[in-house]
Amino acid sequence: MYPASFRQLQALILVARHESVSRAADALHVTQPAVSLQIRTLEEIAGIPLTRKVGRNIQLTAAGEVMVEFSERILRLWEQASDELAALQGVTSGTLRIGAVTTAEHLLPPLLVPFTMKRPDVRLKLQVGNRAEIVQMLARHEIELAIMGTPPRELRTNAAKFARHPMAFVASPAHPLMKKKKITLNDVMAANLLVRERGSGTRTAVEKLLREAGHPLEFGSEVSSNEAIKRMVSAGLGLGFLSVHACGLEFEAGLLAVLPMHESPVEADWHIMHLSGQPIPKVAAAFQDFVIENGQDLVRRELESFYKLLGRQGKRGRVV
Repeated sequence: MYPASFRQLQALILVARHESVSRAADALHVTQPAVSLQIRTLEEIAGIPLTRKVGRNIQLTAAGEVMVEFSERILRLWEQASDELAALQGVTSGTLRIGAVTTAEHLLPPLLVPFTMKRPDVRLKLQVGNRAEIVQMLARHEIELAIMGTPPRELRTNAAKFARHPMAFVASPAHPLMKKKKITLNDVMAANLLVRERGSGTRTAVEKLLREAGHPLEFGSEVSSNEAIKRMVSAGLGLGFLSVHACGLEFEAGLLAVLPMHESPVEADWHIMHLSGQPIPKVAAAFQDFVIENGQDLVRRELESFYKLLGRQGKRGRVV
């Protein structure tokens, strides 16, 4: 078989991922005919069809699935080789491929900024998605590191705790419950509690809290976006259970407040992880070490304003 180019392998991977030539072309910043040509050329080299059209989508043949698997491994090995060569020259460079659950996207800047400022040759590829999406990216080797609350059971990972993760019941400051001296979970459940989709970290945490208190898991609405929950709650359309990291600006602007109740905030752990049994690039290993060593202090500084807010609301804050 004649040698294929990295561009052809990358085109096939993106067509497989998006099930579309046009979306693959957008991801590569080239024209649709250019991607089609890359795929046709690769099929000629392989001597067998790699894709087929099913309705409006493009799907892989059995040969295409084999080719995608090896293409991903080839490109990953090439990038690792580049990183290793740079390391031999004493240069900390390469691409840091990291994924984070949506709730953690507000947590990442205080971790990434000090790390990358000291390493200007490091390129960053950050993927943010729901828990299922990040787990899939990790399984497909699209990312080397993942940040989420609880390590996935469906994958074997090396996971390390690096910071506490406060989550809280939040409301509009004008919500009637904010005037109540003692708020119970019964009050919360009767006030249209908005939660994230099943499987998200905050959803799992609030379900555990309610289950331990003997409450049925009946929620007002299920919303797949932190931003949507914050907007609805600030407009007075219910209560929310959200990560404190995701609500910093709204707390400061007076759009949201923490409900003054014993169960709020709830604390869990943030984890950083990679697939076990496989080496990760040096830049990923360096970032993981940096997060484990410095993450707690960096997160604590970010949350100082939150605990000042709790103090102003008359609730004693907990140390993160």
